[in-house]
Amino acid sequence: MASVVNPSLVERARKIRLVAMDVDGVLTDAGMYYTETGDELKKFNTRDGMGVALARQAGLKTAILTRESTKLVERRGAKMRIDHVFLGITDKLTCMRELLGQLGLTLDQVAYIGDDVNDYELLCHVGLAAAVRDASRLPKSVAHYITEAKGGEGAVRELCELILEAQHEHPPLPEA
Repeated sequence: MASVVNPSLVERARKIRLVAMDVDGVLTDAGMYYTETGDELKKFNTRDGMGVALARQAGLKTAILTRESTKLVERRGAKMRIDHVFLGITDKLTCMRELLGQLGLTLDQVAYIGDDVNDYELLCHVGLAAAVRDASRLPKSVAHYITEAKGGEGAVRELCELILEAQHEHPPLPEA
């Protein structure tokens, strides 16, 4: 990733203590894949998993907030060792406020990455609002940062690297 040069973005990134994300369109390419028997499939990018691991290694908390309520997303969150996984969430801002109350953090210490209208309200309130390159217009309109990567192609990794670079964190590789 290129060096972070925007001073306002760097200042926002330095305050981050929690990296939160949507799933469909962010950790995935927004495609919905179904087998002939009706099983649902999603493609995740392993680079995003490493980005989350690096963020956690640097002491940042992680969270998923998604409308989806599937075992598949639950398993991916567990595999990535996401600290907090919230499924079936329709009011992401309220959910985030409740989580922050438990963690003793504030909204300006949150980076959230989304891609669609259901992410808009939360993006309007967090310290670092990010949208994936192929996000819809509304989330992009309030984003402090728009990733070079599309959803499902390493956008979360890109955001994590931006934050860690701004915080001058270059942690060793996490243990497998």
